[in-house]
Amino acid sequence: MESPLVIGIDGSPPSLDAVDWAVSEAALRGLPVRLVYASRWQRYEGAVPQDPTERPSEQELIDALVADAVQRARRRDADVRIATDVLAEDTVMSLVGESRHAAMVVIGSRGRGGLSGLLLGSVSLGVAARAHCPVIVVRGDKAGREGTHGRVLLGVADAGEGAEATRFAFREAAKRRSELEAVRAWRRPLREVLRETVGHPRPADDPGAYHAEEAAAQIETAVAEGVRDHPGLALRHSAVEGPPHKVLVQRSAAADLVVVGARRRQGHFGLQLGRVAHAVLHHGECPVAVVPEHDVPSTTAAAKEI
Repeated sequence: MESPLVIGIDGSPPSLDAVDWAVSEAALRGLPVRLVYASRWQRYEGAVPQDPTERPSEQELIDALVADAVQRARRRDADVRIATDVLAEDTVMSLVGESRHAAMVVIGSRGRGGLSGLLLGSVSLGVAARAHCPVIVVRGDKAGREGTHGRVLLGVADAGEGAEATRFAFREAAKRRSELEAVRAWRRPLREVLRETVGHPRPADDPGAYHAEEAAAQIETAVAEGVRDHPGLALRHSAVEGPPHKVLVQRSAAADLVVVGARRRQGHFGLQLGRVAHAVLHHGECPVAVVPEHDVPSTTAAAKEI
């Protein structure tokens, strides 16, 4: 059976943006979509005596928002196959469960019940940090959501990490016929920064040049497999000085999708997001894909983030 694109819906404007994005993505991939509404309200509603001739008002609201989401999906692309489900479960745990059998899970940046001042809702964060398949949090302006930039942005992880995210980024760029920009940030040694702060000139053998070259070499190694598998893909290498999370957030303004990896440590059940993924989810200016890197034992996982 084909794995569907699962879309978490709750009737909020961000979740409807997620429907638009996911249906277009499903059309690119030739996959069905599954619209999922999850809430525990039915459990509590069942404990309260009801007049059998009346439907709970919450059920009527859910039926209406699911119908609206279906109509929106069909307007977006009438050929994409659509299924729906309403689950009487915790939203995060339900979508994480769905992720075991999904091609990807797509959600909005905030939900219907979230605080308007928050940059990222708790459901979006919880699903991105725990899911078993790639999760796309749809955010940013219309240009980014509609894919008008023609660019997929990949945050290149430390050596030996990020293979799944890299493969995903290459596949996405190929399907969209977009340029892939592979970005690796590097930092100047603190002692050199302090020297410049107090007025000392940079030495002739600038140690920063070494770190820039090292970052460029790490990009070459990370993308080698993707270049072999996608020889015609337009690829740009960017070794950029600065904090990784700030570099990706800044460059997301000119991208249609930012791809970052998230290590899934065996035996670890908390939120499993690095600093970079966390920052881009909160501040990115286009949709963000968090791709799980599976089977990393918690006892050997390094402390540093991508």
